[in-house]
Amino acid sequence: MIKVNENYFNLEESYLFSTIAKKVNEYQIKNPNKKVIKLGIGDVTLPLIPEVVKAMKKAIEEMGQKETFRGYGPEQGYDFLREKIAKYDYQDKGIDIDLDEIFVSDGAKCDTGNITEIFSKNNKVAITDPVYPVYLDTNIMCGRINKEKPVVYLPCTKENNFMPELPKEHVDIIYLCSPNNPTGATMTKGELKKWVEYAKNNKSIILYDAAYERFIQDQNTVHSIFEIEGAKETAIEFKSYSKTAGFTGVRCGYVVIPKEVKAYKENGEEVEVRKMWNRRQCTKFNGTPYITQRGAEAIYTERGRKEIDKNIEYYRENAKIIKEGLEEAGFNVYGGINSPYIWLEVPNGKSSWEFFDELLENVNIVGTPGVGFGKCGEGFFRLTAFGDRENTIEAIDRIKKYYKK
Repeated sequence: MIKVNENYFNLEESYLFSTIAKKVNEYQIKNPNKKVIKLGIGDVTLPLIPEVVKAMKKAIEEMGQKETFRGYGPEQGYDFLREKIAKYDYQDKGIDIDLDEIFVSDGAKCDTGNITEIFSKNNKVAITDPVYPVYLDTNIMCGRINKEKPVVYLPCTKENNFMPELPKEHVDIIYLCSPNNPTGATMTKGELKKWVEYAKNNKSIILYDAAYERFIQDQNTVHSIFEIEGAKETAIEFKSYSKTAGFTGVRCGYVVIPKEVKAYKENGEEVEVRKMWNRRQCTKFNGTPYITQRGAEAIYTERGRKEIDKNIEYYRENAKIIKEGLEEAGFNVYGGINSPYIWLEVPNGKSSWEFFDELLENVNIVGTPGVGFGKCGEGFFRLTAFGDRENTIEAIDRIKKYYKK
């Protein structure tokens, strides 16, 4: 008889955002006349910028002509996009990254999940708590994390300013996300330097999620972990166009794996991780669509960069409105400066799910319960700045009116 992968039974019964969607849907069915404002999921509301739309339309026209039609593209991504990534995201920042170290994909979520395939199930994994659920769940799915091989949690609490502390035991794979989802905390150069040194000393690899780096305003941090000396020997970096360029419905991102990053066979033989990922992609991935990559390329034009900056500023202003409004209403608030996420402390000793229900039923606003991101998220709640401006202002006015009572 056919058997299933029983690691799936070690997962939570349902994915966090599926549970939220079900609760909201049930409420709206019972209350069809209520206007529910959703500030929970990190999905963008501004449309694609004109420069991207123009580039994608042109690419579609090319695909409709025999002379310019393209079939399968390179699994690693077209050079025209990788050249822009290398120049504008790295070389202009003084970071030497080669084209063959860049792998264009359909988004950071897929990449951070799929990267686990090339590492041994015997590796010990360290994950921040609270954490983006994909990091944990994909390691459970493949059997790397279970009751016999527990994850090493790195608590991020208000007592340590939501900064993960170095583990007291050896770990092999380290997940770091900065600016962090969900807390909005951003690691400084000094903090990242400690992690790079730890990884070098322990022959570990850092999986660095920099999906929100475009929102950074603080000069004391970095837009790429490769700005830290030694990181090219120890880190793999994931970036995405989803939030920075509104590609949530288009899907495009990329991974950077420097040639210097090494892992080891059981006999101690050194292996170049980049080559393993390339082999994996060539086997399981047929490449990001040409039309999508032409759209991503347009982000790097002079006009494209200006249009993207305008969108980013829009979301930053939303974050400011939320943060200042919550503080005015008496909440303790974190994040929202270098990040599109606002991490608020739940009042009156309520659980994060109790606060979710209270906010939905009494204020008609949807957020994300902190406990859905891990045990250390209990007592906290995430709101997103990716909403429409008018709805964001209305939501905060509702919260101020209700909680100021």
